[in-house]
Amino acid sequence: MPIQSKYTNKEVEVIIDQLIDVLSSHNAPVDLSLMCLGNAITHIVKEHVPEPQRAELTKNFANVLTQSIK
Repeated sequence: MPIQSKYTNKEVEVIIDQLIDVLSSHNAPVDLSLMCLGNAITHIVKEHVPEPQRAELTKNFANVLTQSIK
């Protein structure tokens, strides 16, 4: 059974488009884009996820990312 998101596809797509626009406006190559996005994820996790939950959340995030590129 698919996971239901509390966010609409449109909400997600608008933010993704804005992120990609920023990276494109800086002509960021793939490695720099991934570095920036990774640093942003690290910041979000450290600022908004309680320390005891970080390891599990990042493990799940990495698993979902791996599955999404197959």
